[in-house]
Amino acid sequence: MSPKGGRVAVDRPENDLALIEEVKGLKNLLSVAQVVVSSLNLGEVLQNILHSAMAIMDFPAGSIALYEESEQTLVLHAHAGLSEKFVARDRWRVKEGGLTHGIIDFGEPFVVEDVAKTNVTMNPLALEEGIQALIAVPLIFQKNLVGILYVDDFQPRTLDRSRLRLLSVLASFATMSIDNARLHLKTLELASTDGLTGLLNHRQFKKDFCEELRRAERYHTPLSIVLLDVDNFKKFNDLYGHPCGDVILRELAALISELLRDCDLVYRYGGEEFVALLPETGLDEALLVAGRIRSSVEEKSPLFLKEISPATGVTVSIGVASFPEDGSTVEHLLQRVDDLMYMAKSAGKNKVHHRDGLGQITSL
Repeated sequence: MSPKGGRVAVDRPENDLALIEEVKGLKNLLSVAQVVVSSLNLGEVLQNILHSAMAIMDFPAGSIALYEESEQTLVLHAHAGLSEKFVARDRWRVKEGGLTHGIIDFGEPFVVEDVAKTNVTMNPLALEEGIQALIAVPLIFQKNLVGILYVDDFQPRTLDRSRLRLLSVLASFATMSIDNARLHLKTLELASTDGLTGLLNHRQFKKDFCEELRRAERYHTPLSIVLLDVDNFKKFNDLYGHPCGDVILRELAALISELLRDCDLVYRYGGEEFVALLPETGLDEALLVAGRIRSSVEEKSPLFLKEISPATGVTVSIGVASFPEDGSTVEHLLQRVDDLMYMAKSAGKNKVHHRDGLGQITSL
């Protein structure tokens, strides 16, 4: 104490200054972590993690690959500062004895400060990209591999160990955040997916139909809807049992999906009914699609049933309607296509019904 009772100024040792810097870094990391865990959108979470890691290490490039255990494959989901050629290789298997396998086994950040001075066999693509320093951090949650976070530089680096510690802490936040985002995505998928067929469900159809119709109105493009019902399905179930009926529904779901474009949307509408939305598709094109579905079901359903049932096959009745010719609202279009489908059933089944340019009901 000073004679007046004040504090005596003393020089801080170097380790105290280092501690202050580390506390400052941890505070910054806390702010970063709050950003990382602030979203449940997987894409946004991964971008937040990647850019935070690059900022901590002051590296100009990086990427995140997530692990798909069923195929033992890493799939690129986020990247920054890398060439199109480099990121075009967006998936790779984890091979026994390979560098990626070694990084995962090591379980800690894998560091290369100067590629030219390492005895590790580097990926030729990384060398061609000009990467000269890198850090690969395995993302592990509850002993399970979630993925790998990479940060890269195009010049050799002498890495700050305190920053590496911060990166490891960030990785811990990252794995929890990725797991939460994946769980949230899975929950959304379960809420919008039919459990038997794997198709989108009725609830998701109503949501998507409204959005697609708004888009068609805004851009003055056509939109067609195809509604189909399996003929005599109740009788089929009564005769051959519900397990056989379930097989038919699953196989039809797969067949319809195969016959549609990537931009088309197919749903299990309810029971034995399926519905497809065909964006930017007019009536003539939609009728071709519906005709292919009808004939393919008639032709291929005996193959579905060959091993499980004495039934010789099933057929479907289909209604097709288009915006704007058949209606301008979701309610009108649904009513129109539903009426057309039931007319097809009443006319003998295994038919496609639509309204022609004169408003007459026509059958294919």
